[in-house]
Amino acid sequence: MARTAALLLAASLAACSLASSAAADTTAREKAVAQRGADVMPFSLAATTHIFTKTADGGVQQVVTKRDDPQQAGLIRQHLAMVAQQFAAGDFAGPEQIHGKAMPGLAALRAAKPGELTITYRDLHNGGEIAYRTDQPRLVTALHQWFDAQLSDHGHDAMAGHSANTRHHHAAGTTPE
Repeated sequence: MARTAALLLAASLAACSLASSAAADTTAREKAVAQRGADVMPFSLAATTHIFTKTADGGVQQVVTKRDDPQQAGLIRQHLAMVAQQFAAGDFAGPEQIHGKAMPGLAALRAAKPGELTITYRDLHNGGEIAYRTDQPRLVTALHQWFDAQLSDHGHDAMAGHSANTRHHHAAGTTPE
């Protein structure tokens, strides 16, 4: 009995140590991503939320302000409009700079042939939105992998959207246009 208790205690301590180490690694990666993101994104990560919604034909990425902040909303719009143009031209240098060359999904997105991936931008009253659409299963998979990587890397500054049939997803405290 004492031996079993000792083994359970040792296993619990080892699990806690591993979990603590994994949390420290995640936190360190999130901090590094936030630091590199500040070099690429002109708006405040702390004042905004990134929302990534997977759809059957791609996905929708929104960046919105956490509070009513017209200045941050303007910076978001300016940045996302530029990013959508870059992505539509096959230029994914920004995400690579922030998340690294091995970012899941990025190589497939970069290799998409003209016309395989439609990328559109639109203003939201509290930020902006980029919609990614494709009829190519490999690119849908790549977009979903890419969204998952961003959700992981941006930590508490990002959230998954939850609607397969609508384009509009609103962070807590925000309202539709």
